Amino acid sequence: MSEYLSADKKQEIFAKYGKSNTDTGSAESQVALFSYRIAHLTQHLKNNKKDHNTQRALLRLVGKRRSILDYLKETDIERYRSIVKELGIRK
Repeated sequence: MSEYLSADKKQEIFAKYGKSNTDTGSAESQVALFSYRIAHLTQHLKNNKKDHNTQRALLRLVGKRRSILDYLKETDIERYRSIVKELGIRK
């Protein structure tokens, strides 16, 4: 991992969106982590338009986040709505 995502930053994200700061497996904490990484990669691509490897990684991350959100939508619509609202993912 790069320096932008330190262990402390990960724990902070998990504490805020998960059930605890060691809750790395819940859908909410994973979506929050992916969203943080997506924002960072998007910013990187604005400065480095020809970085195709990063572009591919970004698309894969967006797909992973989408599938986790789809899972949440199917299983627990309230958890889905709360995480989408909290992260501001939808319009």
